[in-house]
Amino acid sequence: MKTLFSIFKKGLQKTSTALSRSVESMFSDVHLWGAEDFARIEALLLQSDFGVRTAKRMVSDMKDRYERGLVKTSSDIQRICAEDIKTLLSDDLRGMRMAPEGSPTVIMMVGVNGSGKTTTCGKLAGILAADGRKVMLCACDTFRAAASEQLKLWADRTGAAIVSSRSGTDPAAVAFDATSSAVARKMDVLIIDTAGRQHTKKGLMDELSKIVRVVKKIIPEAPHETLLTIDAATGSNALNQAREFAKFADVTGLVLTKLDGSGKGGSVVAIHSEFKLPVLFVGLGEGMDDLQPFSPEHFANAIFSQS
Repeated sequence: MKTLFSIFKKGLQKTSTALSRSVESMFSDVHLWGAEDFARIEALLLQSDFGVRTAKRMVSDMKDRYERGLVKTSSDIQRICAEDIKTLLSDDLRGMRMAPEGSPTVIMMVGVNGSGKTTTCGKLAGILAADGRKVMLCACDTFRAAASEQLKLWADRTGAAIVSSRSGTDPAAVAFDATSSAVARKMDVLIIDTAGRQHTKKGLMDELSKIVRVVKKIIPEAPHETLLTIDAATGSNALNQAREFAKFADVTGLVLTKLDGSGKGGSVVAIHSEFKLPVLFVGLGEGMDDLQPFSPEHFANAIFSQS
């Protein structure tokens, strides 16, 4: 049986292997470390997309500890990095917001094309259904017929209800119907899958605001979560995505997808450091159980090879 840590470790293996090998090769020789050595560590962290701010903070801490005699080996470096990341990512850590009992929790999923929104909606439905909740999926991606079909497959797989419409229908109208239905059928959770859009297209971004407005007509405090899915492999562009989506959709949390296919696992840290948005879930593979609630401890230990 898989443990939660083993899922993180497998999903972050590419990043972990790249970091471990580089650190070991850099510091296998016994010598006095100088500015050049610490600059190499900083460059290594930047290559894994930890971001400038985080990389400088970690190297500064490492240098301070080295000067106090607390760092002597490559293993010490990885241990200190893991400690720093755990501390940083524990800021603003929280679980998913849920509506008061008797009202559906509305979760809206947003993100660019190909970031894994629909798959994340399906996997999240599976997690919530396994917890005994009545879940409804809403297919608001009416521009891409395959998205609706994909969501229907996830509904069948997880036992969730689904509201969808024909291609070209106004997405806000579908969201209104789904929210009305979720209330009438006393669903516990409604997950709204929106169309993928480029964060630079204002018209498409305005459409998200329209969806939010119609949902609020029925449940004024909804959506309770607006989760931005970000493909971990997009690197620094992920920061631009987060910045623009936050303007139009009042993003409340992040889902980092496809971490298993990237050596850029540090992007989680860079985005959190920049926007102080909590990372609620991470995608660590293709299986149903590979979408996991985010754990700073498991993430840090997996990425820096701590058992």
